[in-house]
Order: sequence, then structure tokens, then C-alpha cells
Amino acid sequence: MTTKLVISALGEDRPGIVDELTNIIYNNNLNVEDSRMTVLGGEFAILLLVSGDAAAIEKLNSQVDDIEQTLKMRLLLKATSDAIDKDHTIPYSVEVAALDHPGIVHNLSGFFSSRNINIIDLQTDRYAAPHTGSPMFALHMTIGLTAQTNIAQLHDAFMDFCDELNLDAELTSL
Repeated sequence: MTTKLVISALGEDRPGIVDELTNIIYNNNLNVEDSRMTVLGGEFAILLLVSGDAAAIEKLNSQVDDIEQTLKMRLLLKATSDAIDKDHTIPYSVEVAALDHPGIVHNLSGFFSSRNINIIDLQTDRYAAPHTGSPMFALHMTIGLTAQTNIAQLHDAFMDFCDELNLDAELTSL
């Protein structure tokens, strides 16, 4: 039987981190099923979903302190299972651009949370606007809608919400 494990790792960015961590996973007979990796400030952050037999997962768990010292990273490991609602939702894309200001992510997440809509993936970026150099904010989000969701009503409510906050936005099917 396959067991799944989520690994979160954070450490100072440097070349070779991905190679070193995935080598440890491979040498423990585990498979990387899904991953997210990014550099935030001067830190490298990684999320991995790995799978393997229970003994391999337990072996990796017992090595966490040594792995942290070797990689100079902080690790958090958590057993998990397959996503429950993944096959029962329809993925939609949310794109937002605006002048950067505090509260954008909070307001958007609150909009979807109040409607019991799950955020599956979320990425943001800050950049300088061409010509003016003004601080701009961009967001890409994937949400999961149920078959019962009235998409036209959701779309209209979302566009009105974004207009009130002066956010340029799109809500489209994937």
C-alpha cells in the first residue's frame, strides 16, 4: 500500500538544493508526485508530495534531523492522503492585477471563502509598472467550483467585488 507524505522545506537559497533533497527522497525509495518550489526574498521554499511504502516513509521521518543539518534547511513532514474533493470540482482560473496595496489577498480569499469555494493554488507577484515604475500586484489563483455553483452569478458578483476594490480581474474556466 502506498503512503503519502507532504514535505515542506525552507532554507537559504543556493544552487543544488533541489538536487540534494530529491536525491535523499530517491535514495529512500520514495517518489515525488507533486511539487511547488520558489525563491522568496533570499529563502528557497519547497513543498513536495511524495509517496512510497510505509517503511520508506518512516525511515525518512527518522532522518529529519540529519537531513536538516546536511541541507541547512528546516523541514516539516506530514502524512496525508489523496485529495477528497479533487474529482468533484471544476477548476477555474482567477487573474488579478492592480496597484499594490495591503489587503488584496485577504479580500480575495474572503470573497471565495464566504461562498465556500476552495482555493486550490495561489501565486502572487509584485513588479514595477512599465514607464511609471509604480508598484504593481499580480495574482493567479485556481479555485475549485462544484457542479451546483451558478457560474454566471459568481462571475457577476466577483466582477462587481473587484470593481469596488479597483482590481482588474478575470474569472475563466481552465
